[in-house]
Amino acid sequence: MHIRILGAAAGGGFPQWNCNCPNCGGVRREELNARPRTQSSIAIRGADETAWTLVNASPDILAQLHANPQLQPGRAYRDTGIRNIVLTDSQIDHTTGLYMLREATKPWPLWCTDSAFDDLTTANPILQVLRRYCGVDRRRIDVAGEWFAVEGSEDLRWQAIALPGKPPPYSARTPQPGDVIGLLVEDLRTERRLCYAPGVAHIDSGLFELMCSSQCVLVDGTFWTDDELVRLGVSHKRAADMGHLSQTGGMIKWLDRLPATTRRVLIHINNTNPILVEDSPERALLSSHSIEVAYDGMEIVL
Repeated sequence: MHIRILGAAAGGGFPQWNCNCPNCGGVRREELNARPRTQSSIAIRGADETAWTLVNASPDILAQLHANPQLQPGRAYRDTGIRNIVLTDSQIDHTTGLYMLREATKPWPLWCTDSAFDDLTTANPILQVLRRYCGVDRRRIDVAGEWFAVEGSEDLRWQAIALPGKPPPYSARTPQPGDVIGLLVEDLRTERRLCYAPGVAHIDSGLFELMCSSQCVLVDGTFWTDDELVRLGVSHKRAADMGHLSQTGGMIKWLDRLPATTRRVLIHINNTNPILVEDSPERALLSSHSIEVAYDGMEIVL
């Protein structure tokens, strides 16, 4: 199984277009040892090198496709290496890129939960709009734990992990299971697993058991502290209010409990998080715990 990190940042990317926090201002002025990052998205393939599944379609998808030529094999005038799209939620940061994929020559096989489908056909009807363009062949993700397979990568199997979370701010729905999911992806040839959870409010015994069963955990790295935005004066919301478990608020401790052979990688990193600075004390602390920080273009092979 090959996992390609297309974008490693949280919403807004890094640097964020309207942010002058120490991180964003410093990287613009080239004063920090830090890499710019686009908004969170990954691509996964099995044995077939031309059959990738896009997990979340960020607003930066066109730049991400340009930076990853393996997603454009060039077998025809109009072609792509992306065979399927899987969504972990209906947030704007994970779905706006669907608009940019409207020139596809056939309907997109798109996997999502019922709650995400409801949002994307009513409150934010992206899928309704796409029907006037390439179209979407919606496939249902069952949050009860049923495994599913995606086209072109039958050597991989997928399972949704229901996570605590809320509908997007634009949605008037009450919270329900499936608003936020993680993904367990297993290579049937090697029995090696990826646990992908870019948005985690807290970790319970069920999620931790799945993390322990995986050879790589690609997990929420949004905030360093719970009060990060409050201390900077950019928001009154804490990490927990936004559905994220901060590194110092418990994530590091949970990752420390994983088997020693498990690869630990943080993704969906907010522009304010000091771990973006590669020579920061916070990054050094992560390294001492064998925790990596995802970056655009990073490749993980399981």
